[in-house]
Amino acid sequence: MKKSVVALTSLALLFGFCAPVVAQPSSRAVETFIVDDFDNKGEKNAYQVMAGAEQWTWNIQTSRFINKDGGFPKMDYFPGQPNSLKALNRDKESEPKVLGVKTSYARKGENWFEVYPEVGGKAYEIPFVGTCTQIDFWVWGANYLYYIDLLIRDADGRVHTLPAGNLAFNGWRNLIVTVPGSIRQHSRLRSGPESMTFVGFRVRTDPDEYVDDFNIFFDQLKYTTNTLSNIFDGYELKDVDFGDSSSSSASNGDAK
Repeated sequence: MKKSVVALTSLALLFGFCAPVVAQPSSRAVETFIVDDFDNKGEKNAYQVMAGAEQWTWNIQTSRFINKDGGFPKMDYFPGQPNSLKALNRDKESEPKVLGVKTSYARKGENWFEVYPEVGGKAYEIPFVGTCTQIDFWVWGANYLYYIDLLIRDADGRVHTLPAGNLAFNGWRNLIVTVPGSIRQHSRLRSGPESMTFVGFRVRTDPDEYVDDFNIFFDQLKYTTNTLSNIFDGYELKDVDFGDSSSSSASNGDAK
């Protein structure tokens, strides 16, 4: 009896190893999208085309003690890029650029400014594609003890502040921010928001840090995402057009 059990077990293992491997459907497709490399001011970039987003520009708003007499805040595009990106941009025809901001405040304290996208003079929120796991960007620090956060809006309409660290370093640094899984990125309702959105950058001064002469530069805002996370069988029917509701009701009545 024992020999029969051993023989059957051996046959089962043999057929198990020899059985053909069948590919299982995957619900993961991890990709990285560059939201803005700040190179194409006034031109629609590849992400805007792919995500069906508006062609945005960048603007800035600040707390009340900004030194307006000196024309602050100041924002413009400048030639430059981090050394780590030079190998990736060497075949580009246009000169790489970065977005620069200069601020000066009348006094120390809890000062802040926000850099945000806008369309037609109004604030605009950039849509994410898929389910985002991390956001990263390059930032040039001037070794001031300031703090930088990312602002994102979830699919329920709430704005979340994601700390990205401090700016107490010199030169370029790639800052990476993990998106918490607790943030709802897709509405459970068909009529809800389609995705989480990027609201902007926020920079806060340390209350004891100098505030009279601060520069910061941004480059290559991007994120990593699972593009298939919200795709399901029949996804294309989610936004089907039923036409006018009254005519649809009439049609249903005629069919009875």
